[in-house]
Amino acid sequence: MMFKGIHHVSAMTSKAAQNYDFYTKVLGMRLIKKTVNQDDTSVYHLFYGDEKGNPGTELTFFEIPNLAPNREGVSSISALSLRVPSDASLQYWVERFDELQISHGGIIERAGRKALEFRDFESQRFFLVSDEHNEGVKAGAPWKKGPIPLEHAIVGLGPVQLTVRKPQPTIRVLTEIMGFRASGQFSSHLENQPDILVFETGEGGSGAEVHIEERTDLPVQRLGRGGVHHVAFRVDDEEELYEWINKVNESRFQNSGFVDRFYFKSLYFREPNGILFELATDGPGFDTDEHIDHLGESLALPPFLEPQRAEIEAKLKPLDTSLDQ
Repeated sequence: MMFKGIHHVSAMTSKAAQNYDFYTKVLGMRLIKKTVNQDDTSVYHLFYGDEKGNPGTELTFFEIPNLAPNREGVSSISALSLRVPSDASLQYWVERFDELQISHGGIIERAGRKALEFRDFESQRFFLVSDEHNEGVKAGAPWKKGPIPLEHAIVGLGPVQLTVRKPQPTIRVLTEIMGFRASGQFSSHLENQPDILVFETGEGGSGAEVHIEERTDLPVQRLGRGGVHHVAFRVDDEEELYEWINKVNESRFQNSGFVDRFYFKSLYFREPNGILFELATDGPGFDTDEHIDHLGESLALPPFLEPQRAEIEAKLKPLDTSLDQ
């Protein structure tokens, strides 16, 4: 068994409306599903992705109003990446961020690729990474109706960075249980800090990498707005997911067991440094209950929540996502 790459990442926001504006109008991603947190239906769960919401392109947010800011630290998913087509695309984004006054760094090299660090409106940390010399997991297809020229548009998720105090327990889980393989290392660009280690799965490449940063100078993360809740890895289908459930149980990790999220099926568990991992199937997909041309325009609820629609909608602050679709 081997994962096909990164499936999705889920982060925290305190302002769904501003989040929608930033990720669709600034970054040009498509809102592919407007739904609720299935574990707390009083708050939104927003999904962004490529034109179809393909696995490996999905960036999601739980909205918790009045959530305190994220305190960066260890035992965390400390940075996310978004793939763009070329090195020239990064220069386009520098100019766009300057024009829109978005906080960003300079173009650097990370793991053999050109990259551009930036922060969203809640200081969540991202890198745009160039696919120009990337090999491995195929990128998605950009949202054609978005504001970004297609030759520079975001086409999927890149490497996920984990920051931990003691890397070896996390490395053992990745390599001995989850089938990742070591594939290199690169400078952290910080003085007196060890190199960041690169691990990959499946076909490898930007869409299948986990980067591990060792830091002994930071406190434990306090998760808040602008922080990342979990990372999910791609499992082919439900049959393979059950095989992973058996393997995780045999390894004696406490876990969620099988979870039906309707749009995909999942398993959740925490690795030894406390970071939450999810294993998620590629299907059924986000056009299961909405036409592909109208994804994200209205509140979608899985069948098991549909009987509670009136009660759920009454608790949610209206969020108009129809005008820009």
